[in-house]
Amino acid sequence: MAARKLYAGAKLREVRTRIGLTQTDFAARLGISLPYLNQMENNNRPISTSVVLALAREFGFDVTELGAGDDERLVSDMREALADPVISDAVPMADLRLTAANAPALARAFLTLHRAYRDGAERLASLDAALGVSGTLTPSPWEEVRDFFHYCDNYIDSVDRAAETFAAQIGRDLDAGLARWWADRNVVVTQYEAPRLRHFDRGARRLTLSTRSSAATNRFQQLHQVALNAQAKLLDATLDLARFSSDDARAIARTGLANYFAGAALMPYEAFRAAAEDTRHDLERLARQFGASLEQVAHRLSTLQRTGAKGVPFFFVRVDQAGQITKRHSATRLQFARFGGACPLWNVHAAFATPGRFLRQMAETPDGVRYFCLARDVSTSGGAFGTPTRRHAIALGCEVRHAPRITYADGLDLSATFEPIGISCRICERVACHQRAVPPLERPLKIDPDDRGLLPYDL
Repeated sequence: MAARKLYAGAKLREVRTRIGLTQTDFAARLGISLPYLNQMENNNRPISTSVVLALAREFGFDVTELGAGDDERLVSDMREALADPVISDAVPMADLRLTAANAPALARAFLTLHRAYRDGAERLASLDAALGVSGTLTPSPWEEVRDFFHYCDNYIDSVDRAAETFAAQIGRDLDAGLARWWADRNVVVTQYEAPRLRHFDRGARRLTLSTRSSAATNRFQQLHQVALNAQAKLLDATLDLARFSSDDARAIARTGLANYFAGAALMPYEAFRAAAEDTRHDLERLARQFGASLEQVAHRLSTLQRTGAKGVPFFFVRVDQAGQITKRHSATRLQFARFGGACPLWNVHAAFATPGRFLRQMAETPDGVRYFCLARDVSTSGGAFGTPTRRHAIALGCEVRHAPRITYADGLDLSATFEPIGISCRICERVACHQRAVPPLERPLKIDPDDRGLLPYDL
């Protein structure tokens, strides 16, 4: 089979802009002509092997960044947005791929517009008076921040490295190091019996944690406050670059970045990546080694995307009992539904019925890519009698070619039958799915009142 030609003009242009070179200088460094570079940047010609090698040789560039990761995300997101019933005409996949490759800014603008439309429609449907005096629609701050991390591959290099430096400074004994760090800044750390996880009184210089929380949660909350106190300038600089459209989005993103710092300090990049390889990605062993929770470990595994030192490309997702996705990230080609629940055939939903157990699944998406999937419930008690339990399940997975590096795949036949899963019913192309909720947008329906199968229509 012939190798697929690599058209990555937008990414190549982004690399040149980031380095700060003109087309003429960039072409000279790559050893090619200016017209040839111009043709590649405009996707009129594929990127040649010699150019890929020159990028690595001249600039130390990680050539895997030229892959279709961002393009696939944009295509998946646009397909789901175009599956909205308000859009009656199907858009060919070829057009979506061209848009993602040649006009990614336009694609993101379309997604922002669609998100604003959905937000307005949902508010109107619920008779919400919060549309505002002007009646203008703005993106949901929560979705805007989620997209920021999504398109950064959930890896923020400057914050990750700052957290790694902090962890090295306070030493291997994290609890003792944090105690010294707070004491050096005349901050008193106390605990109290209350449902709130953390409260920092800046005037009294007192950090209060909940006795109901686990040790891993309290470590994480302390590191979160460290980020807010000691890394404010770094967080602000990162937020300035993101250019969020509202103060609410910026505030949510600040919390997200502080959480990112906390996870990266709790599990420093190089040490964690090495331990992950040594333990073959055993979540429980990693949790004990780094004093973290299973969810924190699984999430951290999905962020190991540092240029030149990448880990296994995992997807990570957390769902609630209603099947709603509350956290999502994919360093793989697998994408998640932006709206509504996840595919019911996915094993993450069964995790609620088997608490304390890891569930394994060999799954195949409609594009033919096969995955090894791991799921487990991570429900947490409220810490006292009568307090509600937070019920969630997490899923972690990778393409099946990486499965031999995962301890949980031991004993599985990696060439066995794979269960068909999808993303969202409206964009899933599977014809005979017994769990289909709504028909796919791009398939004509055949409805015969005298003939009924599992569904009231045939595709």
